[in-house]
Amino acid sequence: MVTLNGLCSKDQLELLDSVDHLRLQGIDHYISLPQIIVCGDQSSGKSSVLEAISGVPFPIKSNLCTCFPTELVLRRAPTTGVTVSIIPDDPPKFPTQNGLYNFHEELEGFEGFPDLVEKAKGAMGISSSGKAFSKDRLRVEITGPDRPHLTIIDMPGLIHTGTKAQTIADVKLVRQVVENYMRQPRSIILAVVSAKNDFANQVVLNLAQKVDKTGSRTIGVITKPDTLVPGSPSESLYISLAKNAQVNFDLGWHVLKNLDSETQKGSSLLSQRNAEEARFFSKGAWNDLSPSMLGISELRKKLSNILLRQIALELPSLIEEIGIKLRESREQLEELGEPRRTLDQQRLRLLQISQDFQSIVERSISGTYNDKFFDSPETDRGYRQRIRAVVQNLNRKFAEELTERGHKREISSKTSTSSNGPEYITKDKLLAHIQTVMERTRGRELPGIFSPMVVADLFHQQSSPWERIAQNHVVKSWDAVESFIEEVVIYVADMKIGRSLLDEVCKSALDGLLAQAKTKTSELLGSHRHIHPITYNREYAETIQKTGQTQREEFTRILTEFFGLASLDATTYLNQQYYQLNTLVDRLVKKEPDVERLAASEALDRMTAYYNVSVPFCIS
Repeated sequence: MVTLNGLCSKDQLELLDSVDHLRLQGIDHYISLPQIIVCGDQSSGKSSVLEAISGVPFPIKSNLCTCFPTELVLRRAPTTGVTVSIIPDDPPKFPTQNGLYNFHEELEGFEGFPDLVEKAKGAMGISSSGKAFSKDRLRVEITGPDRPHLTIIDMPGLIHTGTKAQTIADVKLVRQVVENYMRQPRSIILAVVSAKNDFANQVVLNLAQKVDKTGSRTIGVITKPDTLVPGSPSESLYISLAKNAQVNFDLGWHVLKNLDSETQKGSSLLSQRNAEEARFFSKGAWNDLSPSMLGISELRKKLSNILLRQIALELPSLIEEIGIKLRESREQLEELGEPRRTLDQQRLRLLQISQDFQSIVERSISGTYNDKFFDSPETDRGYRQRIRAVVQNLNRKFAEELTERGHKREISSKTSTSSNGPEYITKDKLLAHIQTVMERTRGRELPGIFSPMVVADLFHQQSSPWERIAQNHVVKSWDAVESFIEEVVIYVADMKIGRSLLDEVCKSALDGLLAQAKTKTSELLGSHRHIHPITYNREYAETIQKTGQTQREEFTRILTEFFGLASLDATTYLNQQYYQLNTLVDRLVKKEPDVERLAASEALDRMTAYYNVSVPFCIS
C-alpha cells in the first residue's frame, strides 16, 4: 500500500518494533512513548488528516466531532484484520470500569467500522441524553503485510464555548484530555488549523505553544485551503502562516486539501483525494510554496523523518526512565517480602505482622524503648513512639488542669475571668448565692440549719468543669494512641498492607474504644458528682477545723480594735485587773478537736434552743 509505505523505512522498523512492544505491555500508562497526536479545534479537519495519513476510512461527518481519543495502531502481520477495543482512562484504578475491558470486536474489513464506532460510544456512555465526551480511549488495531508499525492518536476537537449539547463542563473536559496528551514529552503534535476560520482564534495554537514552547515537536497543518478566495487577504495571511511568519514552529507548517466530509465515503476515494489535492496545489498562490510543504505524500515523508528523529532522540532517556521505573518496582516488591499467593501464605504474613506489632507495643507500654523502631526522643516522631511517656505527660497535665480549672467558682477580689478558668467571685456574693440556694431548697430543717443536700447541690455546681476537662483528656490520650498505632502498623507492615489494616481493622476498633472511654468517663464522674456527699477522709475533718482559725482571727481583730491594742499577746490591765485576752478568744472560738464531737455539740445547742422555745410555759 503506497500511502502507508511512505511512512515506514527499514531504518525505522527495528526502533518502531521495540516501542510498539513496550506499548503492548502497557508501559504507556506509566512512561511517555513516541507517538503522533492529531489536535485541533472542532471541525478543523483532524479526522480527515488522520485518514489521509493512515489510509483508514474514519466515519467523518461535518456535524460530527470526535467524542473520545482514538488510538490507531498499525502493525505489520501476515494477515489483514481490524480489532477494536476500549482502554479505560485509568485502568489501575478501575480494573472493571463499566465493563469497558470486555469491549472487544474484530472485523475483516472497514465496511462495518462506522457502526462499530457508534457501538463503542454507547459502551462509553456517550449519547444524546448522556455525556457528550469521554476520557476513555478507542483503540483500533490494523494489521496487514504492508502495514508499518505506527501509532497515531486523534483527539477530540477543542470547544470554544458551551452550548446546549456541549456544556461548559464538556469544554473543560475536552481541553484537559487534549492538553494531557500534548504534554507528554515524547509525543509529536500535529496542530491542525482550518483555513475557514481565523487562526488567531483557534485554541490549538495557544495550547501547542504552551506545552511545546520551543516548537521542537510540533507541526502545524493547514486544512481546507480551497475555502479561501484566491488572491484575498485571508489567503495571503494563511500563506504567510505556512511560511512560519505568523506562528513559528521549528518543525514548520504543512498544507493539505482533503475531500469534502459529506462526499467522502470510504477508502475507494483516497486515490481521488490525492489527485484533486495535487491539481489544487499545482496552480494559484499555493504553488509558490515549497513542494515539501504541500500534500499528503510530502507530509508522510516529513512525519517519517521526524518520527525517526524523535525516537532516536528520546531512546536514551526512555531506556533510562524504564530502568528507573524497573528499579522502583523491584524495590517495592522487596518491601512486600515473600510472595503471598496462597491463603496460608497470607495468614502467615498477617501472623508475623501481629507478632511484631505486639512486641513493639509491649515495649512502648512498659517504657522499655530498646527496639530499633524507636527514633531519637528529641524528635517528634521518636516522642510519639514512646506512648507510656506521652500518656504520663498527658496525665500530669490533666491533674494540673483539674487543680487549676476544675472548680467553677473561686473566692477572690479579681474581676476578670478566663474562658476556661474558674469564675472569680467575692465571698459576699458567693454567700448571697448560697443563701438563695438554701431558700429554694428548704425542707424540714429549722431556721439557721441547712439541709445536707445543699452541700450536694453546691458541690455539683462547683465540680461542673470536671466533665469537659476529663473528656478532653480522654480525646487527647486517644489521639496519641491512634498516632502511635499508625506508627507501629506502618513500621511492621508495608505501606499498602499497613494502610489497609489501619482502615479495615484499627480504625473501627479505635473508634469503638474512644466511644467506650467517653461513656465510662461519664459514668465514673457521675458516681462522684451525683450522689449524696459522704467521705471518710481525715482531711475533711482537718479542713473543717481550719474554719476555727478563721473565727479566731476575726475575734482577735475585733478585740484589738475595741480596746485599742496592738496585739493580744501580752497581759492586758483593765479595771485594775490583769487579763489574758488570748484565753478569751480561745473560749469564744470553742475549738473542738473532734469534728464529730463538734457536730454533737452544735446539735445539743440546737436541740436546747428548740426545746426552750417549744415548752408550753416558761420557767423563770
